[in-house]
Amino acid sequence: MIYSYLLMVLVVIFYAGNILVGKAINDLPPFTIAFFRVLISFIILIPIGMKAAWKHRLTLWEHKRPLLIMTLTGVTFFNTFIYGALQFTTATNVSILETVIPVVTVIFSVYLLKERLVPLQWLGILLSFLGAIWVVMDGKIFAVGSIAWNIGDGIMVGAILTWAIYSIYVKKYMHLFPTSAFFFIVMGISVIVLFPIVLLEWTITGVPSFDGLNHFISLSYLGIFPSLIALAFYNRAVDLLGPSQASIFLNFLPVITMFGAYLWFDETITLMKIIGTLIVISGVIITTQFSGKRRVMDNKVPQSQSF
Repeated sequence: MIYSYLLMVLVVIFYAGNILVGKAINDLPPFTIAFFRVLISFIILIPIGMKAAWKHRLTLWEHKRPLLIMTLTGVTFFNTFIYGALQFTTATNVSILETVIPVVTVIFSVYLLKERLVPLQWLGILLSFLGAIWVVMDGKIFAVGSIAWNIGDGIMVGAILTWAIYSIYVKKYMHLFPTSAFFFIVMGISVIVLFPIVLLEWTITGVPSFDGLNHFISLSYLGIFPSLIALAFYNRAVDLLGPSQASIFLNFLPVITMFGAYLWFDETITLMKIIGTLIVISGVIITTQFSGKRRVMDNKVPQSQSF
């Protein structure tokens, strides 16, 4: 279990970096960021993924439907939705809405995977959800209703749904695919899907001005850590913990992002945010520690080979 939790902690750190780096290069349009992110990942995977994909081509083709769904939800459009939302709404609104992901994932898991959670786990989910909102609202939790929501918040609904669906499909189908072959194919499909969209984006907004080294380093980080390493860790954690328990760690995102923003952007950490952090941690501990009675209908299957 410690191994699983460590994987999810690293996932959250890398995904917090995704938000911070995405904010730092927000001068680039969203589909452009998403495209170069997956393109870098795809190029890195060519030496190890191409051979594996060819070797397991029959398996990949046989299960092309779940493979395509995982590609579009977890790789192609989830982060595109986030980058797009940040063009219209505030980082605070995005952070609040991201805390809904574990709740939606749990609901999907209960209905689609027949997971059963004990009441104490539901309490942990509620605590971590409220704690995450507390952090981003700096303790003014009842002010959520007074926020002026806009089109960016609607775009975030797409991010919530795509990641919840991705988590469910990882649990059901990821064991069928060798990891390196899986990532090579999903990144390749994402490049193909996003390329014409990027051309359309550039036609509408104009070709963006690239700041050579800064954008290269930032996009390389996005292409390596959140896109490959974090996604591989998350898939493994879902296999070990199930989508409900793994996704609950995503409520740490606003917490880690807050500390990252403090170190990077000199943002202030208040007492209320520290209190919210403790609430989030308490909720995650409750949810993950009291899991003895959780049952899943589908049998546990060994995880596929790693890179």
